[in-house]
Amino acid sequence: MTTLTTRRFGARADLEAALTVRLSAALTAPGAHAVMLSGGETPLPVYRRLAKQGLRHDDRLHVLFSDERYVPSDAAASNFHQSWPLLETLGLPAESLLRVPTERSLAEATAAYDRALATLLASGIPLGLGLLGLGADGHTASLFTAQDLERARGRFAIEVARPDGLSAVSVTPELLANVREPLFVVIEAGKEQAVQRLLARDTQLTAWRAVQGCSDVELWLAAA
Repeated sequence: MTTLTTRRFGARADLEAALTVRLSAALTAPGAHAVMLSGGETPLPVYRRLAKQGLRHDDRLHVLFSDERYVPSDAAASNFHQSWPLLETLGLPAESLLRVPTERSLAEATAAYDRALATLLASGIPLGLGLLGLGADGHTASLFTAQDLERARGRFAIEVARPDGLSAVSVTPELLANVREPLFVVIEAGKEQAVQRLLARDTQLTAWRAVQGCSDVELWLAAA
């Protein structure tokens, strides 16, 4: 059974300050480990803040992404591009930075990311903190529908047709089940209904269904 622990912040700035501390600790923890970054607007100020801190990390750190839009890696909509200031500061070697290779065809990019995630997990490197967003429609990563969840069985990454017309590559519940510290980070404005459904552990909510393989899940909330 999945346990959900909720932490409410009085303001967005308070959430960002707490997330800065939490993510910094995860990235600089000793030993071989992996951290999963999410896209979206909520964590970006934290990524930028950490980029200025010159983080000293273990050489065995790995970073991966919860999802990626199928756009060029230098496009404004790319999660990789938006995270680049932090990634540049970390200076990880290519084998330690797991990104979706969107310069390939969508099918090839998905297969390559799936293989990279499988290799990471098979290596025994623990996947610690994993950031997740929550959409107003109840999605997380780029898992939008029950059909996406069904197609994800037995895989660590799948290709997805997003409601906005873009394609994307998303991690799956099978990958999320290996995340030791899954953390939804949500600015509540405009997402009140989705938040309430998540708090109610609604088994029809895609985001909640996606983390059912996790024993403990956190939800950090703040008003706009």
